[in-house]
Amino acid sequence: MLLVTAVIISYLLGSVSFSMIIAKKLRKVDIRQHGSGNAGATNTLRVLGIGPAVTVLLLDCFKGVAAVWLGLGLTGGDPLAAGAAGLASIIGHNWPVYYGFRGGKGVATTIGVLATLVFWQALIAGIAAIAAIAVTRYVSLGSLIFIAGTTALTLFMISDNTYLYILLIITALSFWRHRTNISRLVSGNESRIGEKAGSGGKGN
Repeated sequence: MLLVTAVIISYLLGSVSFSMIIAKKLRKVDIRQHGSGNAGATNTLRVLGIGPAVTVLLLDCFKGVAAVWLGLGLTGGDPLAAGAAGLASIIGHNWPVYYGFRGGKGVATTIGVLATLVFWQALIAGIAAIAAIAVTRYVSLGSLIFIAGTTALTLFMISDNTYLYILLIITALSFWRHRTNISRLVSGNESRIGEKAGSGGKGN
């Protein structure tokens, strides 16, 4: 019962869209109607600028961190509950009950979840992801490298498979949510960071 409670609360927490809230506050707009149409930090950068984007990034990351700690706290440290609660927060971000189940792609929330579950693997993969973004200016590519890299490193660095199963689900979900980005990356039409949506593709 405590596991179910943690998952439900984490989903509701994940459903809080800070990009929507900040866009409404600053511009009185639905951010999903501008830029790439995605309710997330990258599109917030595109539409509102760096300050609001960093704020959204940090707050969305915090949702993932809080969900994992909620799962641990309610169940006395059950790793399955921690992973399930983290996954629920990502699902909430992607399909938020408060916004008609139309949200973002969950990258920032995933960062918070993975960094809390498997910090060192996430750190190493994060460095590789930042390097990829710096070289290519493709945020979507860096996001996928981070998530897949964290999962791969966990496979080789941790003998307990509890988190690995959760990470595999998160990775599969992320790649599915980024399927159009992957298609544009392959075709060379993906938007680079700093470009307006539509100059190369819709982006994140």
